[in-house]
Amino acid sequence: MLTLGTLRRSRLAGAAALAALGLATLVTATASDASTPTKGSISDTNPVTSWGGGPFVAANVTAQANGTPDCTVPQSCDDFTLNVSTPAGYGTDHQLKIDVSWPNSAADFDVYVLDAAGNVVGTSASSADPEEVVLPPTTGTYTVRVVPFTPLGQSYSAKAQLVGTPVSTPGTDTPPGFTNYAAPSSFTGANDAGEPSIGTNWKSGATMYQAGLSTFKAVFDDSTSPARATWSDVTATLANGCPQGDTTSLDPILFTDHQTGRTFESQLSGQDSLTCWTDDDGTTWHPSQGGGIPSGVDHQTIGGGPFSANGVGALPTSTYPDAVYYCSQDIATAFCAASRDGGTTFGPGVPTYSLLDCGGLHGHVKVAPDGTAYLPNKACGNNAAVVTSTDNGTSWTVHKVPGSSSSDADPSVGIGSNGTVYFGYVGSDGRPGVAVSHDHGQTWTDQQTVGAEFGIQNAVFPAMVAGDDDRAALAFIGTPTGGNYQDTANFKGVWHLYVATTYDGGKTWQTADATPNDPVQRGSICTGGTTCGSDRNLLDFIDATIDDHGRIQVAYADGCINTCVTDTSETSGAGPADAQAAYATIARQSSGKTLFATSDPQPNLTLSSLDVSRTKGVYTAAVRVSNTGDSAIKAFATQVTDNGNQVGSTTGTSLAPGASTTLRYSWKSSGTTQTVTAVVDPQNVIAESDEADNKAQQVVSQ
Repeated sequence: MLTLGTLRRSRLAGAAALAALGLATLVTATASDASTPTKGSISDTNPVTSWGGGPFVAANVTAQANGTPDCTVPQSCDDFTLNVSTPAGYGTDHQLKIDVSWPNSAADFDVYVLDAAGNVVGTSASSADPEEVVLPPTTGTYTVRVVPFTPLGQSYSAKAQLVGTPVSTPGTDTPPGFTNYAAPSSFTGANDAGEPSIGTNWKSGATMYQAGLSTFKAVFDDSTSPARATWSDVTATLANGCPQGDTTSLDPILFTDHQTGRTFESQLSGQDSLTCWTDDDGTTWHPSQGGGIPSGVDHQTIGGGPFSANGVGALPTSTYPDAVYYCSQDIATAFCAASRDGGTTFGPGVPTYSLLDCGGLHGHVKVAPDGTAYLPNKACGNNAAVVTSTDNGTSWTVHKVPGSSSSDADPSVGIGSNGTVYFGYVGSDGRPGVAVSHDHGQTWTDQQTVGAEFGIQNAVFPAMVAGDDDRAALAFIGTPTGGNYQDTANFKGVWHLYVATTYDGGKTWQTADATPNDPVQRGSICTGGTTCGSDRNLLDFIDATIDDHGRIQVAYADGCINTCVTDTSETSGAGPADAQAAYATIARQSSGKTLFATSDPQPNLTLSSLDVSRTKGVYTAAVRVSNTGDSAIKAFATQVTDNGNQVGSTTGTSLAPGASTTLRYSWKSSGTTQTVTAVVDPQNVIAESDEADNKAQQVVSQ
């Protein structure tokens, strides 16, 4: 985010908020106890050790200055010495996990792990309870430092354990391919596009892209391969009907309702938003109230979809068919307000949770085909969660995602055509994860990590989108480099945009590198809010959508452009500007299965030629088969008959798109005139784009 970034880092959810809620009960200021015990050991044969400390009263907020706490004041930090002993190769399938929790989740502690040389090798400084650090289980001596950020008189309990690595189930489908499209450099804000959002108008085919004060439109021409993009700057201004348009912003957000074609662009104003909507892809804009009252101060999101049958629907004066939601984070909760007239006005803001339920920031609100609204949250206790409303925003319920863990990354949901919910997140171990729900988030299945094909060890900015009920995609920025990715001085990871897709309802996922020849970032990526330095150029999130053919489109800010693409010495921390960019870019699917099965690329078997010759009573048929379609054929059959009698056949042949193969068959015949017929896919088991070109015939006479 542009100002508050994360409420956790600006620490607005502190004792003042708790006092307002009547939750803060401070104890007499006394010196806290040292950790008990002060040290412990774990190994492959003794994998768990526990300790505790407190109570704590005085807050230590010094880490806001430079990212590390100052522990010179007595009782401002609590240290525990952890000895780890593991055999060689143990880290292949194991992790070191450290959890720190406390009774009152409204309090807040941070955790820092230092190696024997005093270097910080792991940090968990979110608003989650518990805080969790996951590291490689490398033999050595570590200091686990617990810092009472907002202690509220609480004591903490801690546990270090060696655990197995999360499961990953890569699929066997071919991942989709992507083409990247950068906005014209002449556009204002083209290189100031951190945390973009994206939407597609299925009526017009236009793609809308929002970042900063700018709104761009891209129209793709698929008559060529790859498609050509035509960009337009359609920023909302006074001149085109939006007096509050490009005037000021704390955060930008955009949402396009696929079905109606209406697009909203919103600029956070503090206690609400400056919002306008368009029905003609930005040619003209119309003012909106912006959100409900009360409203939050940060992290706003707009979403929409059908009204639920379980709640109040549209206003009698409105002809707009869908509900529109405005949600934003406040100090102690998030408020969501529903619009019943197409986003022109909004009802009152409704609290979705309290600090007793969730402490982390929420992601983007999505609406299912049955009208259920989903607001993902990154830290509800020790899990990520979705907060759901089945009554058009009148009430909200928190559903944790078991197996997930909290982190600095906003989670994301995508909803399939029949209501299946796909949840994407980044765990406390830095790896991207997914889970699936078929009952509005009440229970979850197929929880697993993704990106194993590329060895992803750190990820940020998960963005989920779904199409058919059994198809979804998770986009994220990831790197195979492990360690503390926010360590500006020492982290040297190379980050790319990855997209993991499922075509079997989330049982398996296959991952594609959408930017294989162009890093999105070199060096560190800071997700710590306003305390960050130059490596916060990408800000807090990316976004994903699909067009009317189910093609995946991802909006991201490219942080490594021009010389940075090839110069490995350039990093986000050291610069120069090319390595600290935020260039407006869309990754658009250009090959492979889409998220709509009806739009999948199909093969096309063509029997392009049949040549029959005869030598000394032996006939030979040369059958030329081509795949003129857009996808590969793993196996197909070919049959040759002479006067109706089979004289040759082949099965199991594969053929790539655009490829051809010649199959030869020989047989003896005593007849004087032969009608030779060749058929490819004789049983018609392969779905093709053209079924009428699979047969050829030739009459041969002596």
